[in-house]
Order: sequence, then C-alpha cells, then structure tokens
Amino acid sequence: MPRSLQARLALLIGLPVTVLWLLAASFTAHLLNGELEEVFDRALQATAERILPLAVHDLRRRGDDHEDDDELGEHIGRVSPLDDKVSYIVRDRDGGILLRSSGAREEDFPPFTADGFIRTSTHRLYYDSARDARITIAVAEPLDHRSETSRAILLGLLLPLLVVIPLSLAAIFLATRRGFRPVRTLQDGLKRRGAQDLSPLPDTGLPTELQPIAGAVNQLLDRLHAAFEAERAFAANAAHELRTPVAGAIAQAQRLKSETTDAGTSQRATEIETTLKRLMRMSEKLMQLARAEGSRLQLDTSNDLRQVLHLIVQDFTRSGEERISLSMPDAPVDSNLDPDAFGILCRNLIENALRHGTANRPVEVDLSADGVLSVRNDGPVLSPDMTERLMLRFERGSGNTDGSGLGLAIVKAIADRAGARISVMSPLQNSAQGVQISVAFASVGNPAPENNS
Repeated sequence: MPRSLQARLALLIGLPVTVLWLLAASFTAHLLNGELEEVFDRALQATAERILPLAVHDLRRRGDDHEDDDELGEHIGRVSPLDDKVSYIVRDRDGGILLRSSGAREEDFPPFTADGFIRTSTHRLYYDSARDARITIAVAEPLDHRSETSRAILLGLLLPLLVVIPLSLAAIFLATRRGFRPVRTLQDGLKRRGAQDLSPLPDTGLPTELQPIAGAVNQLLDRLHAAFEAERAFAANAAHELRTPVAGAIAQAQRLKSETTDAGTSQRATEIETTLKRLMRMSEKLMQLARAEGSRLQLDTSNDLRQVLHLIVQDFTRSGEERISLSMPDAPVDSNLDPDAFGILCRNLIENALRHGTANRPVEVDLSADGVLSVRNDGPVLSPDMTERLMLRFERGSGNTDGSGLGLAIVKAIADRAGARISVMSPLQNSAQGVQISVAFASVGNPAPENNS
C-alpha cells in the first residue's frame, strides 16, 4: 500500500469499482449470449417453418396429390438463400434432396431423426417435417457466425469500459484529492511554522475528523508554550535575583583583599572575586538568553543598525579594548529588529571573537548595506563538527574555560527568532586560519540575503 492516505483511499475505492465494472460487463455478456442463442434458434425455427410449407405446396403443384412416393424423388432444384449465413436442405423420406439453398453442402446436414435442434462440430441445425415425415427440412447456421456475433457484442461492452474505467478512476482521484484539501491545508500550515512558532492552529472550517487532531495539537502547543515560558521566567528571575547577592559578595571579597596584609589571604580573596565575577557574567548571559527567547524581536518601526553597532564598539573601546576594527556603510541600514536584541547579538559576537582570537590581532567587525553583520578574528581553524557544537548552550571551545558557553547560543536564538541566517567560515579566505561568523538580517523592504558559506 502507498504511504499517502489519499493514494490509499483512491486505490481502495478504485480497485473495487474497476472489479465491479468488469464483473457487471461479464455477467451482462453472459446473459446476452444466452439471449442471443435463443434468438438464433428462433430464427432457425422460423426459417424452417416458412420454407417447409412452400416446399410442400410446390410439390403439390407438381402432381403430388396421389401421394406417389416415386414422384417425391423429383429434384426441385436450388433457390437463392434467405441469409448468406443460413443454409437449408429439404429431403424426402428416403433422404433424397428436393430443395436446397445455394451453397448448402450435404455433408453439413446429418440425416433426419426427429424434429428439433441438434449441434454438430460446425453447425447448429433445426429439423422439421411435414406429411407424416415424408418431407423434412434441415436449417443450419455455422457456429463461427454465432461466435463472431458474440465476440462483437462482448467487444461492444468492453470498449466503453476502456473509457469509463479510466474516467471513473480519474474522478475518484480528483474527488479524494478535493476531499483531502483540509488535510493538505493543515499540513502546509504546520510545515510553514518556524521552530519558535507556538501559536495555536486555526480550527475553523476543518472536517469533523480533523477537529480532534487540531485540538490535540493546540493543547500540546499550549503546554510547550507554558513550559518554555516557565523555563525562561525561571532563568531570568534566577539571574536577576543573583545579581544583588553576587555583587555584595564581590564587594566583600574586594574589601577583604584591600584590608588584609597576609599574601595567602589576599590571593584567596582574589580567587573568590574572580569566581564571583564569572558567576555574575553567567547570570547576565542567562538574562540575555531569556530575553532572546521570550521577548518580541520584530518591531513595527525600523531602526538604523549602524547606530547600535557603533555604541557597542564604543563601549568595548571605553573598557580598554583597542583591537576592534569597525566598517559600516555611509547609508543607513534600516531593520525592524529590536535594537536591544541586535545589541545583545553584536556584543556576544565581539566578545566571542576577542576571547577566542589570537592576542594582539585585530577583530574585524563589518556591517554591509544589505544587512549582513560579519565578525572576523584570527585564530585556530574550526572543524564543521565544532562549528555546530559551539551553537549549543554551555558549549565552550576546546581549551577555554573562561567563557560561559552561552554567547553563540544567544546569537543563534536571536537570529532564529528574527528570521536571520547564520553562516560560519573557517579558515578565512586567503588564509590558513581564522573564523568569520556572519548573520544576515532582513532589511526594510528586502528579504534576508542568502549566505552561501
């Protein structure tokens, strides 16, 4: 059976219909064949009943009133046939031929034994007699004639079926296809949904059989939405609540380090401060991830992405980072993307490039006029497997334990929900090393550009 439910239904309906058409045609042909035999037999009998009185009358006119058997032997001669397929012979009591049709062969007519029908290997015959069986007639019809007629009738039944059956199958296929239109509509609606689209399915206009399915899917989507919202809310609330106590603990560690004169205690306070700062960065990343997955990223108004990117780079410069090389077009790069989300994405890409790139080598940040943000750094070549893994949560590059493992996961979450495309190229063009991460956004009035890397 085919995997398609529509094809299965069409097949399960089309095959029985075809078989029923053929059985009906066979049964009709059988009935017609029986009726045809009866018609042919009645025609033979009627032919005999018409010719025999004429033969007797003709014999009487020749002087048979005295019932002289010798005179019965007179051969009357041949007459033209009534039907080129039917032949007959009139005989006397002794078997002498008194009258026969043109083309009638004596060997095709067995001797008279009794009135009625007989069948030979080649003919169907009817016998009749008159004047106490002194005059008999045998009318014969070839069996081939009847077979040809039966075949012609059967062909007349089958030829229309050669047209009717394909038309019936086509009508069944079209009917099932039209009947499955709501199923295809539901299927297309599910296909077009993105991974982050958990909005309920429309259940209006669906057949009765599909309404429970749509209802069950909507319930599942509601549970998934509630689960994701609870996860994001927990991450955001936990990160937010951690900021204050962690900041206080950092302040206490710094105060302890400044007040102590013991080198060991000062070193331990420094380690505590470093760990707490890493925890602070982790909480900030968790808040960014919750915002990327939960907030609205597309606005009704457009903004110039250049201004946001310039502010992010200035922030890094004020922090003492001088390795960033920024390139932007002179014309505005407008997009409906939320500026805060774009800023989070830029910050994580630049932080990732600075952390994993070669020290004292520049990090190139480029924003093209068609809305493609590219960040390049000089560093080890990434394998395709490593490229896929770095987009996962809490996945760090080999040999690096300083990062949170959430930077590229946040970038991917924002890009997916904004309809942007991420591409990774490693090594760089005309180089044996380096990594470039590009994010192609949709600018106002234009779709997101294609990335071929």
